[in-house]
Amino acid sequence: MPCSRKSSLCFEYGIKPIFAAGSPRDTGGWHAKQLCRKSIKGKPVPPDRRALNRFVIAYEPIWAIGTGKTASSLRAQEMHAHIGNVLAAQYSHDLAQSISILYGGSVKAANAKDIFGQPDVDGGLVGGSSLVATEFSEIINSLKK
Repeated sequence: MPCSRKSSLCFEYGIKPIFAAGSPRDTGGWHAKQLCRKSIKGKPVPPDRRALNRFVIAYEPIWAIGTGKTASSLRAQEMHAHIGNVLAAQYSHDLAQSISILYGGSVKAANAKDIFGQPDVDGGLVGGSSLVATEFSEIINSLKK
């Protein structure tokens, strides 16, 4: 099923789709930004552009997922700001501000507060750490501002 059909079905049934953007290697800088820009521009756009704020973007450095390696909080901030800038250039600043950008990639209690404390990181996708109640509780508490 084409992505645009999948996103249309999500909207029809009240589901908020999450689209991932990331890079396969810890290259950082220009290369990682170009890969994120390309993956964002390839995402399906709903027929009504006002529905764009019903999407969630997740910055997931592929090299960090399930590896125990995590992007530094500064790297996460840099990439989240870049994604926001791509969205603003493609649509509008106001619309970009209304789209949540989450960090995913080995989020743990030990790094969650630093990552979630960055100005452009709106939250996180938590995998394996969500399976341990005390770890997950600490991650949730790190979101409190």
